[in-house]
Amino acid sequence: MEQQCGEGIKFSLSVGEVSKRSGVAVSALHFYEAEGLIHSSRTAGNQRRYPRDVLRRISFIRTAQRVGVPLAEIAETLRSLPDGRTPTRDDWTRLSLAWRARLDERIRMLERLRDKLDDCIGCGCLSLERCRLRNPADMLAARGPGAVWLESDAAG
Repeated sequence: MEQQCGEGIKFSLSVGEVSKRSGVAVSALHFYEAEGLIHSSRTAGNQRRYPRDVLRRISFIRTAQRVGVPLAEIAETLRSLPDGRTPTRDDWTRLSLAWRARLDERIRMLERLRDKLDDCIGCGCLSLERCRLRNPADMLAARGPGAVWLESDAAG
């Protein structure tokens, strides 16, 4: 069954069909919709119907998530597209160039963590004063008391 809204957009996929074709759980689709990442229309029986291009939008969302882009930034990016359209190949190319630098930095951080991990295996101390992995050169002392994330520790 296919419905058409006032703007000519055809809403023909059920939430189950979208889930099956995209590999995304129905609960995740509901979440994406609540966050404004995707949209649906409702039938007279209050069933969700999605336009076919929702599959490309979901693919865009999932791929961006896999490279570490926060969902809030993905939502902002989708809202910035003209007329709320689905991202095109050109959109992905433009956006992925910006995200590439972030991914490269994450790779460098993970490599630093990996390289420093060897010093920690077998030690067991995890001393906040001496451990090169958790607190390189006791640089946390200058920040004062409180918890610090591993990512910032790895930068040193």
